[in-house]
Amino acid sequence: MLYKLGDRVAVLDDVLKGTVIKIDRGVITVEIDEGFPMNYTEKELVLIRQDQADLSKYSDISNENMMHKSVDNSPKKKSLFKSDQIDKNQPIMEVDLHIGQLTSTTHGMDNYDMLNLQMTTAKQKLEYAIRNRIQKVVFIHGKGEGVLKKELEFLLKKYPVDFYEASFQKYGLGATEVYIFQNPKR
Repeated sequence: MLYKLGDRVAVLDDVLKGTVIKIDRGVITVEIDEGFPMNYTEKELVLIRQDQADLSKYSDISNENMMHKSVDNSPKKKSLFKSDQIDKNQPIMEVDLHIGQLTSTTHGMDNYDMLNLQMTTAKQKLEYAIRNRIQKVVFIHGKGEGVLKKELEFLLKKYPVDFYEASFQKYGLGATEVYIFQNPKR
């Protein structure tokens, strides 16, 4: 068994973290930070270690280093990419949709199952960003045959967002940047 009582864990396909409080025949009970217990299997969780800095693909990216950017007052050069022209000081949530980042094994999964997992993750992370007023999200989907990218574009058209190719310098050809339109706080 990978986990033991008292371990801090994050839920792979959700924005929940908590502490392992019970382990019984493959069912791991986690008291999430909101204070109530939830049951998971071992492969639905990831252990949170002290030195583990990048949990954005597993959790709510609350890492302070990722949420606060320093102000750069150097002269700006005009870029060909729309994503490079938007305010650099806003936090950017990065979501890697490569199947190897979302599950430990694809054994028993066909292409439909893998695409469904990727799209469910994209939808959950996008809705998380909207709820938490994060204005920019980068979905890293890779080049491949373009199926995931097309499905992602179809999903994004249902939300109050603008999307475009992410910075080639930073992500190459396989990423889409999403700008979320925010209503002013009331």
